[in-house]
Amino acid sequence: MTPSEPSVFAWLGRAVHRHRGVVFLLTAGVLILAVLGILRGGQLSTGTIQGTEAAHAAELSRGISAASNDTTLAVIFHSDEWKTDDARFTQALEEVLGPVGKLPEVSAVVSPQGAPEQLASRLISSSGHDVLALVRLKGDEREAARAFPTVRRALTSDKLGVVVTGKVAFVEALDRLLEHDLLKAELISFPLALIVLLRVFRTLGAALLPIAVGGLAVMTGVSGVMLLAHVTDMAQYTINVVTLIGLGVAIDYSLFIVSRFRDELEHGATVEAAVVKTVDTAGRAVAFSGLAVAVGLSGLLFYPGSYLSAMGLGGAVVVAFAVLYSLTFLPALLSVLGPRVDWGRLPIPRFGESKGLWHRLAMWVMKHPWLVLLPTLTVLVAIGLPFQRLQLAATDITALPAETEARRGAEALKQLFPSQAATRILVTVQFPSGEAFTPERARALYATSRRLAKLPGVEGVESIVDLEPGISANRYAALAEEPSARPPEFDLALEAFTKGSIAVMQVLTPHAAASAEAREVVRAIRQERVVGDGRLLVGGQTAADVDGAAFIVGHSPHAVLFVMGLTYVVLFVLLRSVILPLKALLMNLLSIAGSFGALVWIFQEGHLSGLLAFEPRAIEPSLPILLFCALFGLSMDYEVLLLTRMREEWLRTHDNAHAVAEGLERTGGLITSAAAIMVAVFAAFSLAQAVVVKAMGVGMAIAVALDATLVRVLIVPAMMRLMGEFNWWAPAPLVRLLGGAHAPEDSRPEAPKQ
Repeated sequence: MTPSEPSVFAWLGRAVHRHRGVVFLLTAGVLILAVLGILRGGQLSTGTIQGTEAAHAAELSRGISAASNDTTLAVIFHSDEWKTDDARFTQALEEVLGPVGKLPEVSAVVSPQGAPEQLASRLISSSGHDVLALVRLKGDEREAARAFPTVRRALTSDKLGVVVTGKVAFVEALDRLLEHDLLKAELISFPLALIVLLRVFRTLGAALLPIAVGGLAVMTGVSGVMLLAHVTDMAQYTINVVTLIGLGVAIDYSLFIVSRFRDELEHGATVEAAVVKTVDTAGRAVAFSGLAVAVGLSGLLFYPGSYLSAMGLGGAVVVAFAVLYSLTFLPALLSVLGPRVDWGRLPIPRFGESKGLWHRLAMWVMKHPWLVLLPTLTVLVAIGLPFQRLQLAATDITALPAETEARRGAEALKQLFPSQAATRILVTVQFPSGEAFTPERARALYATSRRLAKLPGVEGVESIVDLEPGISANRYAALAEEPSARPPEFDLALEAFTKGSIAVMQVLTPHAAASAEAREVVRAIRQERVVGDGRLLVGGQTAADVDGAAFIVGHSPHAVLFVMGLTYVVLFVLLRSVILPLKALLMNLLSIAGSFGALVWIFQEGHLSGLLAFEPRAIEPSLPILLFCALFGLSMDYEVLLLTRMREEWLRTHDNAHAVAEGLERTGGLITSAAAIMVAVFAAFSLAQAVVVKAMGVGMAIAVALDATLVRVLIVPAMMRLMGEFNWWAPAPLVRLLGGAHAPEDSRPEAPKQ
C-alpha cells in the first residue's frame, strides 16, 4: 500500500461517520441479544480437566455411592439443651429429615436412626449434642447444584441448630461469593477509572466515553461466556476474569481513540476528517493491540479438555467486542459529539507536568544505559525469584470466608466427626470383566486394602473388605462364594462399593486435600497398580490436584512457545524489525516474572495477608498460565504504542537516539495514563473475598505497573541505546515482501490533549 492509498481503517472511519445511525441500531441490537444471552445462559461449574487419571477414575466409578461425596450434603444438627439420645432431639431430627427424604431432588438420607450400628455410632459426636446426617442428592454435580437451594430451605428447624456443608454447598457459596466480588469490583473499578480519566482529559464528556464502552464490552463478553456454558465447561470465576480483562482493555482502547480524536480537532480537522484519521491511526493501534491480546489468550487453547481452553474463548470474546466497540460505536459517538466531546471541563491542575519531561528522561537513560539497566534488571529478577517456590492446588472450601456456612460446617465436621471430615482419596479398581466381588478378587482387594492402610499418612481404608476389623480374607472370599450366607447389611455395602467389574476404596488421610503430605499419599498408592487381575486408578480432589498440575505443566511449553512465536510474527509485520520483537518478548517476560514472584510471595507465603485479608494457600493451578496468556497480550498495548511511535521517528530521521527519546515523549503520558487505568481496574478486584480473583487482580496490577514503569521507561530506552541502529534491521527481501516501509504522513503526537 502506498502512502496515498486509503487504508481499510480509513475506509472504516469514513463508513462509521456516514452511517452512524446504522451503527447505533446494530449496537442496540447486540446489547438486546447480550441481555437475552445472560438471562438464558448455561450453568457455570468449578472447572474440570478431562483425560486425566483422576477424571478417568471418577468416570469409571460413577453411580457407585461410596465413590464420591460430591453430591452428598453433610448436615450437622446441634442442641445446647438436649442430648442426642433424648427423645425430643430424636423427634426434632425426624421432623426435618422425614420430609427431606421425600423430596424429589433427594435420593437417600442417612442418619443415626435406621443406620447400621457401626455407621450410626460414627454419626453421633462424642460431645453428645451433635448428630450428622448425610443427604445424597440425585443426578450429577450440576443437577445437585440446581437442587441445593430447595433442599437447603427444607433443612431448617426451630428446635435444632442446622449447619450444611459438602461440595455442593461449597460450590453454591463460591458462586454467590464470586457474584458479590464481581459487583463490588465493578462498583469500585468504574469510579476509579473515571477519576484517572478525569485527570487525563480534564473534561467530563471525554472521560465518560471510555467508561461507557467498557460497560458495553463487559456486558457483551459476559453474555458470550454464559452462552458458551451451554456447550462447554465454564469455570465459575470465568465471569470475573472476563470482566477484569474486558474492563481494562476496553477503557484503554477507548482512551487511545478519544485522545487522538481530540488531538485531531485541536489541529483544525473537521469532525469527519478527525474521525477518519483517528480510526486510521489510533484505531490501527487498537486493532493490533487487540490482536496481540487475542494471540496471548489463544495460548489457552493448548489445554484441550479443560476449563482453561473455555476461559481463553471467553477472554477472546470480550476482547473482540472491546475492539469492535472502540472502532465502531465509539467513533460514531465522537462523530455525533464533535467538539462537544470536551463538555464539562473541570479545573483540575496539571501536577508534575513539564514539556519535554519524557524526552529528557529518555536521553538521560540513554547516556547511562548500564547504570540504569543493571540495577533495574536486578530489582525485577529479585521480585521474580519467589516463583521458584511455586506450589499449586485447586480451590477448595478454605477459599471461602470463615463466616460462610459451608466453611463453618466443614470446620465443625472436622472437629466433631473427624472420620467423616478426613480427606478421602478415591481408589477405583477395574477388573477385565465379570463381577468385582469374586473369591479371588476379594482376596486381592483385601491384600491391597491392607497394603494401602500401612502407607505413611494413611489412617484408614473404607471398602467392601473393610466392613469390620476382625473379618479375615478367607471369610470375605467365602461371602463372595456363597451369596446366600450374606447378611442384608453386607449386600447393601456391596452395592455401595461395587458395580459390575468395578470396585472402589476410599483411602483416608488426616492431611488437608491440598497438602504436600496428601499428594505423597497419592503418589505412594500409584506405585503399585496391580490388584489381582485388575488395575487400580487413583482419583479424588488430591489426585485431581496432582494430575491438574501435571496437565498444566505438560502443556505449558507448547502454549508459551506458540504465544511468543505468533506475537513475534505480529510485531515483525508491524515494526519491520528482527530485533525489536525479540526485545519486546524479553520485556514481557521480565514484567510477568516479577508478577509471578510477587504472587508466590504474597498469596502462597502469606506476606501482606493481613492487609489484603486472606489465608495463605497454594496457588490455583490455572492462575500462572492464565496470567501469562492475558498479560502477554496486554503488555503489547504499550509496546505497540511505544515502538510504533519510535519507528515513525526513525523512518523520518534515521537517528536512533532521537527516535527513542521522541517516541517516549509522545507516548509516555498516554502509556502512564493507560497503565494507571489498568492498575485501578485490576486493584479493585484485589478487594474480592475469593482468593483466586484477588490474586488475579493483584498479579495483573503488579505486572502492568512494572511494565509501564521499570520496563517501558527505563529498560526499553537503555536497551535500545545499546543496540543502536541494529534495532531497526530486517532482511531486505522480507521488508519488500511486506510492502516496504515509509515515513508516515502525519507524525503528530498521540498523547491526550490537556
